[in-house]
Amino acid sequence: MKRLLFVNGPMGVGKTAVCQELLRSLQPSAYLDGDWCWKMAPFLVTEETKAMVCDNIVSVLSRFLASPALDHVILGWVMHRSEIARSILERLELEDVEVRQFTLLCSEDTLRRRLMEDIRTGLRSMDALERSAAYLPLYEEQSTVKIVTDRLSPSEVARLVVEQLGRA
Repeated sequence: MKRLLFVNGPMGVGKTAVCQELLRSLQPSAYLDGDWCWKMAPFLVTEETKAMVCDNIVSVLSRFLASPALDHVILGWVMHRSEIARSILERLELEDVEVRQFTLLCSEDTLRRRLMEDIRTGLRSMDALERSAAYLPLYEEQSTVKIVTDRLSPSEVARLVVEQLGRA
């Protein structure tokens, strides 16, 4: 049975690094970073662009899920509201697909420290700090497996995800 993994959490929590580790650990697999579907300048968040991004994500995930060459498909994205994941899942063909959802969390101090490093290296702008911190409480309400990343490396977090998959 194919597996579809959703890995969400606030900006700066480590989703990209963890998903890269999962890509190496869960072969054969494919990884889609939802942010890739937002690569536009200027960055605009409107109802039209949100719909376009979700359409793009559904399209790519659908192709990955249809591929017999893959056993695992991984989506890493902020998905700070449950309805975002639900709206994507409703549009996918999920027969013979096990869906597992994981939320990566950390303390606000850790999040701010990680984001400041990203800002210093030019990966993010200052506005990411407050937006990401404001999203933290929204993840607690979601029905996902929560993994706290404060003192863990990306490979350790990925190992915890893999262990959770074995408990299915």
